[in-house]
Amino acid sequence: MPLVSIIIPVYNAQYTISKSLESLLQQTYTELELIFIDDASQDGSAEIIKRYISKFENRGMIAQMISHTENKGVASARNTGLNHATGEYIYYVDADDEIENNTVKKLINRAIDINADIVGCNWFLTFNNNERKMSQPSFSTPLEAIRLMLAGKMRWNLWLFLVKRELYNNHSIRFLPGMNMGEDLMVMIKLFCHAERVTYLNEALYHYGQQNEQSLTKIYNAGHIKQVSANVTEVENYLKQSNYSSQIEHGIDFLKLNIKLPLLISDQKSQYLTWLKWYPESNSKVMLNKDLPLRTRVLQQLAVYKQFNLIKLYYYLVVKFIYGVVYK
Repeated sequence: MPLVSIIIPVYNAQYTISKSLESLLQQTYTELELIFIDDASQDGSAEIIKRYISKFENRGMIAQMISHTENKGVASARNTGLNHATGEYIYYVDADDEIENNTVKKLINRAIDINADIVGCNWFLTFNNNERKMSQPSFSTPLEAIRLMLAGKMRWNLWLFLVKRELYNNHSIRFLPGMNMGEDLMVMIKLFCHAERVTYLNEALYHYGQQNEQSLTKIYNAGHIKQVSANVTEVENYLKQSNYSSQIEHGIDFLKLNIKLPLLISDQKSQYLTWLKWYPESNSKVMLNKDLPLRTRVLQQLAVYKQFNLIKLYYYLVVKFIYGVVYK
């Protein structure tokens, strides 16, 4: 059976990492290479990982921890993991999340069935006392997946996909050091550009932790925008030079609108004004993306018309009430 390398970046995660470690330890598929990258944590994360290394080895897994001497950010941590991985497939788990006990087995079995380059799945959005099953749209070709990601209908989180390692190495695909927001988008788009066989598993296998409803609110500062913009620019240039350059239509504009959408999930006028100024060339395409729910397109159109009070009302209804009360 093929070896699967799981890359786990870690930074000051001592209060959450135990549940991730336990979910990895309980995997029914044991042909695993676990690569923990301690990105210069200043808490007890490294000591907790060390205690688990022998437990993994007792189950026949390969496990190692690589320590950065200084904090480099998640993009560089992922690169370190990729540079040390030897498995046929790559998967990612975040240090504050957990996976189902049969996650790797189900993903690898689907990959083997059709010799897939990429296998996607669904996930759970997990709160303190509740969780909600979240579904990806089905896809069967790389172009279909790329279009869905650009349109904002499909998430690009790394932990939603099992990927052949040769896609990374044969095409020199790595993360941009220091560009730690939007890094998963950039890499997944590149990987799909070179994939031949892709498939989707309609099962929720990953638990993505949100400690409270405020976790859904993203406050972008200038540094964040710089990082996201660097990754979006990389995507735009890469797609223009790819075999799919003539088939993505308004995809880049849709991507830019989706990237800045979190600015409208806020009650701060400053965030709305930033939305207007960031990628203004795409604002006229708001209503063209039929893959997004009408309410999302209307929210963006309200921003175009500077109807900020209505945007704030949406925030309190959706984030504060639905996620803060209904799903709490």
